[in-house]
Amino acid sequence: MSEHVLVIGSGRDLPTRLRRARPGTRTTVICRLDYLSRLRETTEHTRILGVGTEAPAEEWIALARTVHAADPFTRIVAFGERDQDKCALVGEALGLAAHSPRTVALVYDKQAMRARLREAGIDSTASALVSDAGELRAFLAAHGTPCIVKPAAGSFSKGVALVREADEAEAAFARAGGELGDCGGTAGVLVEQFHEGPQFSVEAFSEAGEHQIVAITRKYSDPLTFVELGHVSPADLDPGRQKQVHGYVERILDALGIESGATHTEIVLGAAGPQVIETHVRMGGDEIPALAHDVTGVDIAECLIRHTLGESVLPGIRATLAEPRTPRSSAIWFAALPAPGVLAAASGLEDALGVPGVTEVQLLAPAGSAVGVLESSESRVAYARALAPTAEGALSAAREAVDRLGFELRVRATGRGTL
Repeated sequence: MSEHVLVIGSGRDLPTRLRRARPGTRTTVICRLDYLSRLRETTEHTRILGVGTEAPAEEWIALARTVHAADPFTRIVAFGERDQDKCALVGEALGLAAHSPRTVALVYDKQAMRARLREAGIDSTASALVSDAGELRAFLAAHGTPCIVKPAAGSFSKGVALVREADEAEAAFARAGGELGDCGGTAGVLVEQFHEGPQFSVEAFSEAGEHQIVAITRKYSDPLTFVELGHVSPADLDPGRQKQVHGYVERILDALGIESGATHTEIVLGAAGPQVIETHVRMGGDEIPALAHDVTGVDIAECLIRHTLGESVLPGIRATLAEPRTPRSSAIWFAALPAPGVLAAASGLEDALGVPGVTEVQLLAPAGSAVGVLESSESRVAYARALAPTAEGALSAAREAVDRLGFELRVRATGRGTL
């Protein structure tokens, strides 16, 4: 039987990979109007339906039902962060396998996730939704500092602030309140206890409620905005710590009801053990799956494609992870600019690619685009990837490549004074 897959959102190149993975596979896309420009090979889809940004879930379901009645879907998938909630609801309405609406709601709503994990005895982090700076100050008085303040439902590291002193409450609330999030869930501002320690990303794959950790990646973030600046895989953890992280993340996935597909979980690993930051029912961003592929041989994207088409992939993942491999590290580092303006030109790409170990250098902002200071992951303007026998070597090569890039920025002059 040929497959007809309903893709919720754009999915970059993954819908194309779906069609190529099995001859005869067709794709129909439903996505927000502001995502239409991100679709690739548009004429290769059977159909594309655009939905208004504020369209309710009922409209998504109605559109899917109409197409399904005339040309039935066999599968449904959402590859990105946004509109996973719509995918869950449409899947439930049409009887297609997808994450449950409750699971997606718990993943999207960070406060609800904290409450569920506390209930399961996994996480004891104090947290609260606050409606104004006064409530934030009251939380700080009750639980102390440092604390993290961020949008209750958001992504791309937007609006995140670390509060170490009570008098920083107003500025932190204003920063977080300015971003109401890119996802569903409860809008508002969330405050959480801050856990000191190095941060890590954990990539996993699940089938029928069974989980397999694929890779643990160390991440490096800006100390003020918490926007990720770099990653290296595998993280330099001893076997005992690795086992601890594996078990911890698997318990989180179980508690949230995540039964299938790729997941990306961010944790802090301090003296008290692992503490969750957040989790996502999608692959990691920032080329983390590519880093994992470099060092483990597991292509998470390919596994997700095959899984979407109904194949079992866990045995293959485990066999690949068990294969002997020469140890090596894969790293990525990002470039950001110190001032806002218009990017006039970029230089030094060939020089950056000449750094030993560098495998890729990419510009993220084309000439003529408006760029800003480092406020979210969308503020970054370039990255470099590198391979080396050690984590230190891979990071050093990626950072050196970024340092060799040059950016010409046009800024508007401000005149002051009197005549």
